[in-house]
Amino acid sequence: MRTEDVLAAIATGLWRWDNASGTVTLDSEAARLLGLPAEPVELPEVAVRSRFHPVDWNEINGIVNLAVAEGTLAEARLRIMDVDGRVLRTVRSRSKPVANRTPEGSTDYELIGTIQEIAEPQPGTTAAHTPITGDWRRSREAFLLDAGRALAEARSTAEVLRVAASLSMPGFSPDGLAVFGVAGDRLSIIGHHGHDPGDEGPFSDMPLETNYPAAEVVRTGRAIYLPTPEDYKRRFPAAWPLAQRFDRVSWAFLPLIVAGRTMGAWMAAFKHPASFSPDERSVLTTVARMLAQALQRAVVAESERELTTGLQRSMMPQLGPEIPGMRIAARYVPTGGGLQVGGDWYDMIPLPSGRFALVIGDVQGHDVRAAGLMGQLRIAVRAYASEGHRPDAVLSRASRFLAGLCSSPESDPYGDDGGQDSDFQSPRFATCLYVECDPRTGMLEVARAGHPDPAIRMADGTVMMRPTAGGLPLGIVPDTDYPTTRFTLEPGETMMLCTDGLIETGGHDLDTGWARLRAVLESDLHENAYENAAHLERLADLLVQAVHGPSSHHTTGPLADRREDDIAVVLLCRESADREPGTALPHPARPVRRTVLTVAQAEPERIAGVRQQIRELLHDWADPDQVDSAVLMVSEMVTNVLTHTDGDALLVAEAAGELGARRLRVEVADGSDELPHKRQPGEMSSSGRGVLLMEMLADAWGVDPRGEGKSIWFELHEQSKTDADPVF
Repeated sequence: MRTEDVLAAIATGLWRWDNASGTVTLDSEAARLLGLPAEPVELPEVAVRSRFHPVDWNEINGIVNLAVAEGTLAEARLRIMDVDGRVLRTVRSRSKPVANRTPEGSTDYELIGTIQEIAEPQPGTTAAHTPITGDWRRSREAFLLDAGRALAEARSTAEVLRVAASLSMPGFSPDGLAVFGVAGDRLSIIGHHGHDPGDEGPFSDMPLETNYPAAEVVRTGRAIYLPTPEDYKRRFPAAWPLAQRFDRVSWAFLPLIVAGRTMGAWMAAFKHPASFSPDERSVLTTVARMLAQALQRAVVAESERELTTGLQRSMMPQLGPEIPGMRIAARYVPTGGGLQVGGDWYDMIPLPSGRFALVIGDVQGHDVRAAGLMGQLRIAVRAYASEGHRPDAVLSRASRFLAGLCSSPESDPYGDDGGQDSDFQSPRFATCLYVECDPRTGMLEVARAGHPDPAIRMADGTVMMRPTAGGLPLGIVPDTDYPTTRFTLEPGETMMLCTDGLIETGGHDLDTGWARLRAVLESDLHENAYENAAHLERLADLLVQAVHGPSSHHTTGPLADRREDDIAVVLLCRESADREPGTALPHPARPVRRTVLTVAQAEPERIAGVRQQIRELLHDWADPDQVDSAVLMVSEMVTNVLTHTDGDALLVAEAAGELGARRLRVEVADGSDELPHKRQPGEMSSSGRGVLLMEMLADAWGVDPRGEGKSIWFELHEQSKTDADPVF
């Protein structure tokens, strides 16, 4: 009897599916089972595909891919449809995928196998009927979607392992899991679930040549399924005593493959028998692929975090030893595109003179190049400062240094225009604020290169921006002059230096960003609290939390662009002179508010800053009309100095006394000996009313001649609005 006759007698046909040519060869029985005339035939793929139920066709694709990956048979149940879309019969297909590599390097497959009719159970019988589609398949698809989402959200190896341990597979959930990793020629367990602590001991470090399922999976890259203990004992007799004590009856070991490289193995063990049907193997294989990708992402992310954290820590300095009479705190928060490195920096530099310098800066950009330039620029600034140069000279040299680093690509004969190399040579600039401090006197000398001005928190809690002279950012024009501003940090005062990320993050501009920070600096903290190191550190944390903490969602700015930026902030506090360092004042007296400003002849635009300073100094003055009067008189006095003399104007403003009964005294000094005199300006005159304003608005005013020049002053005594406007 011929083989073809035997196969036809048991309703089994032969077929050969050539994926490369797109043709299917059927014998007579296979053609009959597909609803075609019972004779051998070769048909195009589309003609045969039309005979399968669409759902089953999609399913067989996944089963064939699984068989190719595992090197096993592809088994599937298929419904055969007639031309009217009715189900004729159900068949079982068993085929072997054979890979054929084309001359172009691609891979095509041939399926060679059998098709056999499945007898359907008759009504009223107890014969089992396994649905082709149904609840199990829908549960499997839902499970894979949930597992993929959970693994995609895992950000560390520990999170990936927790997700893998929580997976509940539909119908055959494993109760023991283990993930093996490879390091050189050794295999070790990197995580497990369903075992007691210490159970991983024998498997924690073994050579890849060990006769153990996970080791063989890593060596071959193919899955191993052990449905029964007998299968385990037969295939791996040496490892069976180690597995026997866990009382499991079925095991699946699958490779963890990423980009064609086996990075480990995954074990799923069952206390109930598992036959590992094609559907079950498909689920396990899909989970193993997702698990491998998730572990690879986690390893890469952890390596990047370790690298960037180490890089940033190596670039950012320590604040150094304590300075008598001074407290310092600093924070750095890189937020540039997830790199955890950025171009912001701060530094504290001991100087040969016994003083120290505080530096804060921001290199343009949020990429790796910005971080590299930041490291080089910080070292250069430290070197120039350590040589004993003055603040203006330090910034001038730093500007030339940065301009030299960021030379034009045209100067490089080997540059590649428009490529990555040219981007790394493109010009970059940096803003910087350099402060030289004398800890004995509190004298500060400030040079500024396009950076935000410092802010001063006075001893009574008043916060003011301190205008300082400045020049262009570093690196734009190599030979740039940077004027120096001098002022004194009074006892009990705190100075804040920050980069623009602290101000503008969250959709803020300079005005709204400063308002947000002022509220933090002035919030419910008693006077002189920041002189204590712990309180100063707490203030630094509060400033960062106001921008990046939960409360920042309630303080977003008016701008639509809410991109984050790197943040650096440095706080410098001068301790009170009338107490021991580190101790609090038992009954602090109301301190004097004092600000000193210089307006040069070449900078008349700074008069607006003077007016703003006076308003900030008197932010809690009882009568707003008195504040307007003070601003008007100060503006008139400074303008007169710039208009009628050849020198600069030096302004000193002090507010002293208890709230509600304070006295404001403002002095404007210049180098001219000419005294002001009262004039009678005409109706249309644009000048000559300075003395008249002083007589009308000030409680007291006068002129004090000095050795060189004079000082014009006025005083205002605080009074409530009710007292100022009596009722008739």
